Amino acid sequence: MHPHLETVLFDETTILHRLDELGAQITKSYAGRELTVLLVLQGSLFFAADLLRRIDLPLQVTSLQVSSYHGGTVSAGEVTFHQPALPDLQGRHVLILDDILDTGLTLATLRRRLEVEVKPASIELCVLLEKRRSRVAGVRAAYAGFEIEDEFVVGYGLDYKGFYRNLRCIGTLSDNSLFHGEG
Repeated sequence: MHPHLETVLFDETTILHRLDELGAQITKSYAGRELTVLLVLQGSLFFAADLLRRIDLPLQVTSLQVSSYHGGTVSAGEVTFHQPALPDLQGRHVLILDDILDTGLTLATLRRRLEVEVKPASIELCVLLEKRRSRVAGVRAAYAGFEIEDEFVVGYGLDYKGFYRNLRCIGTLSDNSLFHGEG
């Protein structure tokens, strides 16, 4: 186990097995339709790379960098878009991939902007992790890898102050690492 982790919630084998299942489910759901996958960077990078290879469909991939955490362990309550324009997704079936569904603020804001400004044919959400908690605007993921308690986690793309994204597992940080900002 990584020395800064207190607990490992999901090891690499468990994650990859679940991605096999998600890939098959998405493939079946979008059979016969052109799919565009919109990655929410940077957190979805590892999740997306492994999941996209498991979707047996021709698809397009684009990305946006959107954030609401700004380096801490709790959402700042404000969503920041890091590029001036949204991708052209008009009339497309869009699957938004993100690392975690927490408060729902980021995904609700992104979805609303896409619906108003770009007008895709459909929008669904796919997340690696879905926290058990109440959310803004009733945001729900059509596809979720794992459900977790309302706790701060790192690994497999999820970070704390930019660190721990490259862990092959998902876990919680020890109090010493989290509160003293050790990287």
